[in-house]
Amino acid sequence: MKRNSVVFAFAILLLGMTPLAARAQQNPVTDAMRQMVKQHAKWLIAGAEEYPANKLNFRPTPQQWTFGHLMFHIANANEFFCSRLSGEKAPALGHITPQSSKAVLLAAMKKSFNFCEQSLASVKDSDMGQMVSFFGGRKMTKGAVVIAMANDFADHYAQEAVYLRLNGLLPPTAMPHRGMPMKKK
Repeated sequence: MKRNSVVFAFAILLLGMTPLAARAQQNPVTDAMRQMVKQHAKWLIAGAEEYPANKLNFRPTPQQWTFGHLMFHIANANEFFCSRLSGEKAPALGHITPQSSKAVLLAAMKKSFNFCEQSLASVKDSDMGQMVSFFGGRKMTKGAVVIAMANDFADHYAQEAVYLRLNGLLPPTAMPHRGMPMKKK
């Protein structure tokens, strides 16, 4: 009898937890997207903060952007992607150019990531089939926009990491963890 009571109590406990577990899994794609935005915001902003202000005009080759242009592009791309996904109008970044100061470009990047975090808070997985306008007037599903945004974040971080390393700096993900010094070769 005691064993049956324990099994019954355990079953009630599991049934009581089911709605919580189901709720946590209602939007796995958009929840992952929001986590991706937060993580890339952390890395891209940290890399931009680390980068020397006097080297914003540096470009690895004549064909590549300057670091200032990369910062400018990240801010604008964030606002474009997140406005397409959320349907919200992005706030004006102000008059910025790729030649703006580091402080202005960094503020624009932070503002764009804040817009993304706020505007994407209510986006749901059930929205991913909706069609939206994309570059060149093309129509895409919001799901395709999420994938394009993930690719864009990876591209931007890879670019930033190259610029940092070419200037003798480590990108944020290569920094040693607290209490764990870098191994010397």
